[in-house]
Amino acid sequence: MNHEALTHFLITGLAQEASSFGLVNSMVLGVYLALLVAMGVYFARRAATAQDFFLAGGRMPWWAAGLSIFATMLSAITYLSIPATAYASDWTRFLVNMGIPLIAPIVIFFFLPFFRKLRVTSAYEYLENRFDVSLRMLGSASFILFQLGRMGIVLLLPALALSAVTGLHLFLCIALMGLLSTLYTVLGGMEAVIWTDVIQVVVLIGGALAALGIIAADIPGGFGQIVTEAAEHDKWNLINPGWDLYSDSLFVIFLGMVFTNLLPYTTDQAIVQRYMTTPTEQSARSAIWTGALLAVPASILFFFLGTALFVFYQNFPDRLATLERPDQLLPWFIVREMPAGLGGLVIAGVFAAAMSSLDSSIHSITTAVTTDFFKRFRPDREEKQWLGLARRIVFILGVLGTVSAMLISTLDLRALWGLFLDITGLFLGTLGGLFILGVFTRRTTAFHAWIGALASAVALAYCTFFTSINGLLFGAIGTLTCVGAGWLSSRIVRREQMKDVGEVTI
Repeated sequence: MNHEALTHFLITGLAQEASSFGLVNSMVLGVYLALLVAMGVYFARRAATAQDFFLAGGRMPWWAAGLSIFATMLSAITYLSIPATAYASDWTRFLVNMGIPLIAPIVIFFFLPFFRKLRVTSAYEYLENRFDVSLRMLGSASFILFQLGRMGIVLLLPALALSAVTGLHLFLCIALMGLLSTLYTVLGGMEAVIWTDVIQVVVLIGGALAALGIIAADIPGGFGQIVTEAAEHDKWNLINPGWDLYSDSLFVIFLGMVFTNLLPYTTDQAIVQRYMTTPTEQSARSAIWTGALLAVPASILFFFLGTALFVFYQNFPDRLATLERPDQLLPWFIVREMPAGLGGLVIAGVFAAAMSSLDSSIHSITTAVTTDFFKRFRPDREEKQWLGLARRIVFILGVLGTVSAMLISTLDLRALWGLFLDITGLFLGTLGGLFILGVFTRRTTAFHAWIGALASAVALAYCTFFTSINGLLFGAIGTLTCVGAGWLSSRIVRREQMKDVGEVTI
């Protein structure tokens, strides 16, 4: 589809749906999405080399990289599901997000120096430098598989919620998010991705604050009544004491708090790539702290918004329709209760959040494929050839993600797709174990690391298919099994000492 046909399709679709969504909201949404594409066009002039395309030339300010890290962790699914979770239950899972500031020092002092010293483009280059090329291939392939499975979901689930409450056709929602995010990523590369993330954060946080203000203004007792009435319904519960592995017990939440956040910050190419876009290691530290510290007030805001929505609809039950999915709650409130224009802007922000998740997947997969496979085994090509290849891969992945989301919705394969995501997501625990073995052990070689990886895969497969333990434990199980088996085997079977990975030592 060429640019003219794409523009005609999107404008026509928006015009047809304006009657149900509202003309003003539709206009705001159209302007917002057009702005994102314009940013891609602008930054296209700055993405002249593969280094510019993958790492923004290392010129991103720390605060922008930090906001982008935060935005990458905050997908549209998370933005919609946190208020829905607090609305339906309590604040038990709030503590999971509090793990981000706790693991930030670990990332900064133990992992960041290796990545910066080696000047990696792909995080999995470290695995080759520390172990061998086979583990680099394993790490990169696991990440690529996980992100490929994730792309359709990060488009479909927000599209389902937005379509239901705005009246926009489901395919139009998917096409708007999928094709436009592909377009600005193809054009502007990482620099366009990061700056659109910055705008997304501002709009989403501002939208949540505006929604909270509207709720407090409509409820007679304001914030005081929200606090009191929520307490009467036991909505402020934060801790479920116990060691139960099958529920959100304190033990499960604690392990989830550590490993759910440690793994993305140390093994996820989409995150690592962002703190490699800054000019210095100090600025990378500041970027990591920015993303980590912002998670605290943002989590409070989103959980409190969910609780406030509960009190609001307790007082005005006639304003709430029967919703098919819990994550439709916040979009429903935005469209029905917010003033025209403001609601359109916040819905546009939800669109942008989904687009940010997709562009992060697309760009990070492209970086891994190009760097770990094509460039690793064909280093003789010129820089412009790598840039052209990267843009072609981005386009293919964008179309693939958009079509897969449409296909899932049409064939009703959501349960099967969820199972696929669960299986591929298990590899992230193994990846975490490999990076920890590399950074914190001295005797462990590629042979021992492979033993750890295989043991981790077996343990996670057993937990998935033969138990029903809480999914928050998968990261801890995979990581600890990999580290334990790898370290123990290094004490039993001696091999050559670790490879030299530079002057950085722990």
